[in-house]
Amino acid sequence: MTIRVMLVDDQVLLRTGFRMVLAAQPDMDVVAEAGDGAEAIEILRSTAVDVVLMDVRMPKLDGVEATNRICAQPGAPKVLILTTFDLDEYAFSGLKAGASGFMLKDVPPGDLLAAIRSVHSGDAVVAPSTTRRLLDRFSPMLPSAGGPPQHKELERLTDREREVMLLVAQGLSNGEIAARLVLSEATVKTHVGRILTKLGLRDRVQVVVLAYETGLVRAGGGAASS
Repeated sequence: MTIRVMLVDDQVLLRTGFRMVLAAQPDMDVVAEAGDGAEAIEILRSTAVDVVLMDVRMPKLDGVEATNRICAQPGAPKVLILTTFDLDEYAFSGLKAGASGFMLKDVPPGDLLAAIRSVHSGDAVVAPSTTRRLLDRFSPMLPSAGGPPQHKELERLTDREREVMLLVAQGLSNGEIAARLVLSEATVKTHVGRILTKLGLRDRVQVVVLAYETGLVRAGGGAASS
């Protein structure tokens, strides 16, 4: 299956570089490009896209607001935020807006391709340790950070599902969770799928964000005290 990718960045040279890298892949096709968020939203009305590579700082409509509007639509493509070390605030806002992950703009080509494939498959925490670091830094901005779990939907989870959710929120992969809980990787994947369904979440990144929002995980990546 070919992954249909859209490039959204106001820097033409950067889009050209990404397009050259993606065009060399047999399983990827750059089907659209946009120079700002408003143009991206307009193009998506008539173009089928699987993954959007989204810059954050653009004229007219920035990547965060564009991500928010795109992800609010039914059947929306996955969004992968592109950021730099000094723009963590934008990446955090992008995750809150519904992005499935984020990468640095100077990421090696191989890592970028792996990230696109990962996001497309739904295994959306592109860089768990980086995601965790980001949320640790900005968790005080979350409404319920530091308090007891507040999200009523969490009550729908079984004890095992809550255990899996905690480990997902701490940045562990399915394989690492399987080893920690002495389960098969397929069983862990099933648990993650049920967590997403019960909580109405799009992907693993939203699991991480919700765990911080509800206080299920505290800053530092550990489980909150009950």
